[in-house]
Amino acid sequence: MILEKYHFHYFLIGKFNKPLILFLHGFMGNIDEFDEAIQLLSDDFDYLTLDLPGHGKTQVLGEEEYYTIVNTAHALINLLDELKIPKCFLVGYSMGGRLALYLTLYFPERFHKVVLESASPGLPTQAERLERIKLDTQIGRKLTRSFEKKDFAVFLSNWYNHTIFGYIKNHPEYNRMLESRLLNNPKELDKSLRFMGTGFQPSLWEKLQDNKISMLLLVGEYDEKFICINTEMAKLCEFVQLKIISNAGHNIHFENPLAFVENIKYFFRSKLKIKITLLLLFLYCLAGRSWG
Repeated sequence: MILEKYHFHYFLIGKFNKPLILFLHGFMGNIDEFDEAIQLLSDDFDYLTLDLPGHGKTQVLGEEEYYTIVNTAHALINLLDELKIPKCFLVGYSMGGRLALYLTLYFPERFHKVVLESASPGLPTQAERLERIKLDTQIGRKLTRSFEKKDFAVFLSNWYNHTIFGYIKNHPEYNRMLESRLLNNPKELDKSLRFMGTGFQPSLWEKLQDNKISMLLLVGEYDEKFICINTEMAKLCEFVQLKIISNAGHNIHFENPLAFVENIKYFFRSKLKIKITLLLLFLYCLAGRSWG
């Protein structure tokens, strides 16, 4: 079993009498990435959150190939099996969103509905993927040179200058977020970037067209790059909805958590209402049989 190659650091929280959401964080995030959103969702949902390979306290016990999206996805399915979770809701952000999309397309029977925040199906051509691998290799070199915490902090500051993040540096909790990112190991992040990065992952564009799972795509109004990508995704699949969130760039759950949570609740609850209706109908029919 591929799970033997991983020591996942995870939290499984809840009374297990409510529907469960699996949360997958983005690059340089960790198990605490969705804490604020989870607090707002905890009355209605249980949750499973974890450190992805290369992040936080999760350990990869095998070769570098076990940092890839494909192997990580299979390991997560093994983890769900071990935890006796046959089916759940799924939320993924950025890198975690690409992983969530892979899980959705290759293991559709395991998920009720899926929310992808600032995610993509990867790069469609081999030339684009090779170019991205070169770029990620250069970024990785900078990461591995961040021996001191102050060097890593400089790297993070430069990272969040990218236009997709909009005005995230103006957020009052920006420094707290940086402190959380600094808990990661730069050498491990380099492995994640190279093997789970957009350049290394298989393109999911063609397979997306066959998707039958309801998905909600969330993108921030300041993230023009991912608005374009997600607009194309929505055109390809009738089971995909797109919502552009105001006052946010790439990291919606951090910049506008209330809108993030409201959209998740509304989208997931529609599934729950159908389930409750079917259950009531079943009980009604059962009662009718016993009376008859």
